[in-house]
Amino acid sequence: MTIASSKGFNSLNSNGFNDLSPNLVECVSSRPDRNTHNGEQVHFRPAEETNKEEIMTAVRTMLEALGEDPDREGLVKTPKRVAEAMAFLTDGYNQSLETLVNDAIFDEGHNEMVLVRDIHFSSLCEHHMLPFMGKAHVAYIPNQKVVGLSKLARIVEMYSRRLQVQERLTRQIAEAIQEILDPQGVAVVMEATHMCMVMRGVQKLGSWTVTSTMLGVFQEEQKTREEFLNLIRHQPSLF
Repeated sequence: MTIASSKGFNSLNSNGFNDLSPNLVECVSSRPDRNTHNGEQVHFRPAEETNKEEIMTAVRTMLEALGEDPDREGLVKTPKRVAEAMAFLTDGYNQSLETLVNDAIFDEGHNEMVLVRDIHFSSLCEHHMLPFMGKAHVAYIPNQKVVGLSKLARIVEMYSRRLQVQERLTRQIAEAIQEILDPQGVAVVMEATHMCMVMRGVQKLGSWTVTSTMLGVFQEEQKTREEFLNLIRHQPSLF
């Protein structure tokens, strides 16, 4: 077993995790590095083709609609800053799984659980375009082949830098690992706080959303799933 962690995190409620169909692993056929619309893949313009002027104009219009003066000192550069920020926060659309992994897959003959936990991430909710952020725990049981540990964190980052919902983000990460490694199983748990619930709406500070995707043996075998859940609850004493 291999475990990597940035630092410890709060314990989880094991009753909050959803189970998926046992046939999901066999049904993973869509490219997980693309979002879909009505079952069809949606492709996005590369960053260099994105018209930042359109975003800047839209931001200026929004400021005016809010009753602000977009030409005053504090706001005059805001449209440009927002356009640049959005290009960075949605850069995951311009990355591909193949390029990210870059052949960093190794035949080590390893068949015990590999877990990278407490991966910090932040993303934008596609409903309100407000941030949500938290930690991801990613595990897989190799079928002889392993991937560089940093690639797991980069996969989380790539899918996070898109307009997302946490449920889909969790599934995309798991399906991506399933695609590149064809392991015995994949488990992903994500814990996040959503600004759309904190800054507006119900305004519930301190609320956390937990989502999970279990594929292969993690979905089929309770003991394997419990081992994973116990490991991500454990408080490491490395630091």
